Amino acid sequence: MKILVTGAAGFIAGYVVAELLKHGHHVVGIDNFSKYGPVAKAHDTHPNYRFVFGDCKDTRLMTELAGDCDRIIAGAAMIGGISYFHQYAYDLLAENERITASTFDAAIAARRSGRLSRIVALSSSMVFESATTFPTPETEITRAPPPASSYGFQKLAVEYFARAAHQQYGLPFTIVRPFNCVGLGEGKALGDAEVMSGNVKLSMSHVLPDLAQKVLRGQDPLHILGEGDQVRCYTHGADLARGIRLCAELPEAENDDFNLSTAEPTTVLELAELVWREVHGDKPFRHTCDAPFEYDVRRRVPDTAKAERVLGFTATVPLAESVREVVGWVRAELAANRL
Repeated sequence: MKILVTGAAGFIAGYVVAELLKHGHHVVGIDNFSKYGPVAKAHDTHPNYRFVFGDCKDTRLMTELAGDCDRIIAGAAMIGGISYFHQYAYDLLAENERITASTFDAAIAARRSGRLSRIVALSSSMVFESATTFPTPETEITRAPPPASSYGFQKLAVEYFARAAHQQYGLPFTIVRPFNCVGLGEGKALGDAEVMSGNVKLSMSHVLPDLAQKVLRGQDPLHILGEGDQVRCYTHGADLARGIRLCAELPEAENDDFNLSTAEPTTVLELAELVWREVHGDKPFRHTCDAPFEYDVRRRVPDTAKAERVLGFTATVPLAESVREVVGWVRAELAANRL
């Protein structure tokens, strides 16, 4: 297939584009470098990859690109760590709605007059901010209270866009909800606020690389946001990319929604100790608790049975391997003075 990937220079999309190319697809990527600035990817020179520098709010350009593609994987959005959700509460809602509307307008037009046969819309685990059923199945999307944050609410709107475009215009869709992506390349966003965590100034507010940065800088005791009992399911980008590819490829995924995640829940404190052991070995682990952010959800654990049953998808990268990889990457970034 030929697949248009929006937000192609982003963190998750970097894994997605590589995964699609690995499996023989032709990929067109569009990005305006608004998050990280210009970035180079290993697949930039791949013969089946074409990168377009452009804004997804340019509906004419998007329609032109989508008209020659079989799928759109819609991943472009303003997104960042937890401090980002607070710093840009309005912009996240307004800008992401503009991106979403333009992308779906282009998809509807390309479906009508081109070869486009489906849009794969990237939602987020944040749509389940207010869920009280764990593990949380896909069906909870119609039962749980709406998300509290503007980012979570906008991601829920993405899902409404997908279902509404199908209802009115017959546009086939797949909704994908990635859970807590970890991996390489989650660098400092251009607009991220710098946040003090103990004696270390952070600029990402993504839990794994920030923990790695604090431990590698020698912070002791290690500062944890909140009590450290917040539960997440940390899923490697390579696993998520495989799940997203399956959602784009498989006819069984059409007009359906999927949680993509590891099924293994981990507390922030457990993650912190894994990072500590990776850096310090048997040195005694000490930590202290800082005040949490407002939208630091206590528990987010998905039901992954549907993705396994319909897609044959299970996450396979162990968390310890992700920690080892990210610690190594952060160590190199610190040595190069990029963090």
